Amino acid sequence: MYSKFDMRDAFITALYDLAINDPNVIILSNDFGAPALDRFRNDLPKQFINAAISEQNIISTAAGLAKGGKKVVVYSIATFITLRALEQIKIDLCVMNLPVTILAVGTGYAYSTDGPTHHATEDIAVMRVLSNMRIYSPSDANMSAALVGTISNLSGPQYIRLDRGKYPTKHLASNLTSDGFAVWSESQNPSVALVSTGSMSHRALAVSEALSSMGIASLVIDLYQLKPVKPELLSLALRKCKAVVTVEEHTQNGGIGSIVAELIADQNLLIPLKRIAIKDEHLYAYGVRDKLHLDRGLDAQTISGVVQNFLDYFN
Repeated sequence: MYSKFDMRDAFITALYDLAINDPNVIILSNDFGAPALDRFRNDLPKQFINAAISEQNIISTAAGLAKGGKKVVVYSIATFITLRALEQIKIDLCVMNLPVTILAVGTGYAYSTDGPTHHATEDIAVMRVLSNMRIYSPSDANMSAALVGTISNLSGPQYIRLDRGKYPTKHLASNLTSDGFAVWSESQNPSVALVSTGSMSHRALAVSEALSSMGIASLVIDLYQLKPVKPELLSLALRKCKAVVTVEEHTQNGGIGSIVAELIADQNLLIPLKRIAIKDEHLYAYGVRDKLHLDRGLDAQTISGVVQNFLDYFN
């Protein structure tokens, strides 16, 4: 249904359909545009506020509107809204447990040509430590649009992290389950589970195909709900495999590698884990995203080799 859109415009289009029938739905823009936002702003001017470049103020304003009964979406660039307004997110939204959705665009190296100021490579780690915060990381436009359905009955703050650009639609338009993850590919007797999120789930699928050509069976898990994780359900999926590899465009500290490691420890799973992520360092490079991935070993070919070597170690 939303395959013609990127994740951002799919969400805003679905939000428009909700807002046109519910005047309490408000979107606050952090001086940030989008093609789909033009229709929202033109048709529903009383439900749109451009709060300009003021990350701390936009969060506090959102908190006040939510306290007054509004269903608020804050729309901003991921790295700016999570880092510049962290105190306000913690105190105004999380401590008060107010139903505000932070719609953050540009995860990982999405703004690859803009350098380290725009790289959102710590956002999962930053947001997941905040009590009362829910985190979603959709991998395609259908999943992004489906998350709009969480807004009407939201009981606390949530963070939805979106990539830029269009990706193949793997989810059905209404396929938002309580499991918090989807199995994209499952071979017979899989040796390894590849767990990823967002756009990198597509990379994990490419790795799975490469491993298949090497005779290695795998299971691909798209983890789209990062907090809270359903440990029992995810554990059942991981138990099918001899090893687990997480693949992410996020620092190795606090991302999905950490989420899965914590789950393995807490659920007493005796499964070896390999985390493939961004090293604990800043990237002072500009360029095409695929080139940045290639230079950092996040391309499908390099990851496939790492997974193969990891499995050989246990055989």
